Amino acid sequence: CPQLFRSPSMPSSVIRPILKRIERPPDRDTPVKSKRQRSGAGTSGEEVAAAEPVGDGESFGSLCHEEIENLLDRDDQDLIGDFSKAHLLQTVQGKHQDLKYISPEMMVAVLTGQFSSLIESCVIVDCRYPYEYEGGHIKGAVNLPMEQDVEEYLLKKPIVPFDASKRVIVIFHCEFSSERGPRMCRFVREKDRACNEYPHLHYPELYVLKGGYREFFPQYQTHCEPQDYRPMHHEDFKEDLRKFRLKSR
Repeated sequence: CPQLFRSPSMPSSVIRPILKRIERPPDRDTPVKSKRQRSGAGTSGEEVAAAEPVGDGESFGSLCHEEIENLLDRDDQDLIGDFSKAHLLQTVQGKHQDLKYISPEMMVAVLTGQFSSLIESCVIVDCRYPYEYEGGHIKGAVNLPMEQDVEEYLLKKPIVPFDASKRVIVIFHCEFSSERGPRMCRFVREKDRACNEYPHLHYPELYVLKGGYREFFPQYQTHCEPQDYRPMHHEDFKEDLRKFRLKSR
């Protein structure tokens, strides 16, 4: 538990209100009590509150004892951006440690409705340039290559689920999901944070497709339209590449 409280990405305001509502068990020679006695008067009240054990068999609002234990034991990196729940999709290790990556197989599981009972809306953001998108893209993906495009699409009028028990998730990718996709993912999170009171977010669950369209297309061509792949450095689109690179700067 102390490690969780020291985590810079998990605000104390999320956990401490839960702990303050907990009824402490009667004093007895518990390890926490012994440790507090050894520490003497130098221990602050805040530190003591953080060290108190969870009461046995108690329920606190909508959280039961077991759920609180799971929350305290869970690595906060496994929670979505507003710390309300764990990520739904299984993630894999990617280039950028601060982002959540999914495999092409997991993307297909989403596309084929295997999470339809839990996901109300899945937005696939293709961050490639328009000539790449037109040459072949994942079915249902929206082409948002510029920051102003994605801000207009996602944040001007945020997507809100009709069923509060279901999720809205956003998956970003580019050709390799090496630079453009991850950069856009961070941009959305930054803008989302700026227009909400912490830790609330319009889109707390963001993913990046590992390997991008380059890795997805050879394995799952039937999920692409047209069923083709046009690389960024295509001989016929050098001028388009130059133009969009200048815009992105």
